[in-house]
Amino acid sequence: MLDRRFYKGLRLLSALCTPFVAPFLAFVVLFFFTYLAILPLSYRLLVLLIVYLFTIFLPAMGFHLYRRLMGWKLSAWRDRKKRLVPYAITLFCYLLCYFVMQRMSLPRYMYGIIMGVVVATALSALANFRWKVSEHMIPLGGGTAGVVIFSFLLNYNPLVLLSVFILLSGVVGSARIILKHHTATEVFWGYAIGFLSLFFALGWYFW
Repeated sequence: MLDRRFYKGLRLLSALCTPFVAPFLAFVVLFFFTYLAILPLSYRLLVLLIVYLFTIFLPAMGFHLYRRLMGWKLSAWRDRKKRLVPYAITLFCYLLCYFVMQRMSLPRYMYGIIMGVVVATALSALANFRWKVSEHMIPLGGGTAGVVIFSFLLNYNPLVLLSVFILLSGVVGSARIILKHHTATEVFWGYAIGFLSLFFALGWYFW
C-alpha cells in the first residue's frame, strides 16, 4: 500500500512538472513576485495571455489534432521517433510568440526567455534523433539559470531560490529515474540543455 502511494506521488510530481507550462509560469513569477508587479495589471494580463496562447494552448491543440489524425493513443508520445512533429509544432508556436513579443516592443529580457526556450527545444529535438533526454528536466535547468541571471539584473541574493530549484531538480530527476522513464544520463543532459540554453540566451539579451 505504501509503495503504491509512493509511486502515485512520483507520477503526480512528474505530471505537475511538465515542461509545457514552464514559460508561462516564468512570466507569472516575473509579473507577480518581482518589481514588475508595479506594471499595470491589464498589461501583465495581456502578455500572460499571449504567452499562454503560443506556449500552451496552440501547441496542445496541435498535438491533439496530430495524434487524432494518426490514430494514436497518449502513450504514443513515449516513442522517441514519434516526437519529431510535436517538436516542430512546439518550435513553430514558440517562434511565433517570440516575433509577436518583438513587434509589441516588450523588454528584451522578456522575449529573451522565449528565445532561451526555443534554443532548449531545438537542442532537445536534435538530441532526439540519437538519444532520449529528459524533457521534464529542461525547464528546471532553465529555471536555475534564470535565477542566476535575474539575480544580477535585479540585484538580489539568489541563494534561497537556487536551493529550491536544485532541490526540486533532484526530486524530479529521481522520480523520473525511479519510474524508469529515464536514465541518470538522460536526466543530466535534460538539465544541462535547459541550464545552458537559458543562461546564454538571457545573458545575450541582458548584456
